[in-house]
Amino acid sequence: MHRILTRWKQAAQKLKIQTYALYLAYRDPRTPWYAGAWAAIVVAYAFSPIDLIPDFIPILGYLDDLILIPVGVALALKMIPPEVMEEAQEKARQAEGAGRSVGWAAAAVIIILWLLLAAGAILLILRFVARFRL
Repeated sequence: MHRILTRWKQAAQKLKIQTYALYLAYRDPRTPWYAGAWAAIVVAYAFSPIDLIPDFIPILGYLDDLILIPVGVALALKMIPPEVMEEAQEKARQAEGAGRSVGWAAAAVIIILWLLLAAGAILLILRFVARFRL
């Protein structure tokens, strides 16, 4: 049992570094726009407290995190140029090794993305309401 927990902790640590590397890679100008957009979505979902299936639902609550985030990371890794990803991974490992917290950067990205989504939803609602006014 101890070995399983150790492996899970190592996998979680690796996923944390990969997610931060995606954050760094999507900001790189050499990353295609579609890959950057996908990476931003994956990073935002990974660090967001809002899930598709809430964590308080037994088993299913964590299942979406265990499946969606690794699949999203894998897809992003295929879209981002290898040299960009290698540099980003090295920077992420250095940041982790130096004990620097990446929480503020990730939180800023999440807040900006949620604000953009909220603004887009409000605009859509206002357009919808304006159409049906007499």
